[in-house]
Amino acid sequence: MMETTEMAGTIPDLQAVVRTGTGKGAARQARRNGHVPGIVYGGGKDPQPISIEYNTLLKRLKAGRFKQTLINLKLDGHDDVHVICRNVQRDVVKDKPTHVDLLRISDDTRIALFIHVTFINHDKAPGLKRGGALTIVRPEVELEVLAGDIPDHITVDLTGRDIDDVIHINDVELPAGCVPTIKRNFVIANITPPSGLTAADEGGAAEGEGAAAA
Repeated sequence: MMETTEMAGTIPDLQAVVRTGTGKGAARQARRNGHVPGIVYGGGKDPQPISIEYNTLLKRLKAGRFKQTLINLKLDGHDDVHVICRNVQRDVVKDKPTHVDLLRISDDTRIALFIHVTFINHDKAPGLKRGGALTIVRPEVELEVLAGDIPDHITVDLTGRDIDDVIHINDVELPAGCVPTIKRNFVIANITPPSGLTAADEGGAAEGEGAAAA
């Protein structure tokens, strides 16, 4: 059985404007104008203060995986640049975004990102059919990836998985150039027995099934 990793599609655009002035005063003014202040840095260039329309950024955040997505930043008066979000500061009370940090990168830049793990074919897993439970140890896995080839998610196929089966990172076929940041063969998930069912009970049940078949 082979688990697979799917790749992201078209790089989405994100519109921003140059923010004049720096410091807390300029940031507060941007927020009063319905924008979220931010900074674009890295890539051997000077940091560039920017602001992003609040509802535009909020929509991106609600869509999920914002920090895992390569973004084409469109900045008026400047060439488009590929960036990835490194941090989103939020209001501690209202949980609204108050500042965003974007890192300039090229397609051949290697970066570490947490990639979502998706599980499929639950109905084809004998262990789940017998009442076992899928215990997800790592819903996301940190991988070192090329910025131009960021996986959208890792897909784990549960077909044939039985009670007490353990799924490790080495069970997942990663795309060329992607490597886990953790070097050991760590656990992603396992299928645990139904509540109250012990290993001895499993063995007894299996023997009973064998006797019945005989």
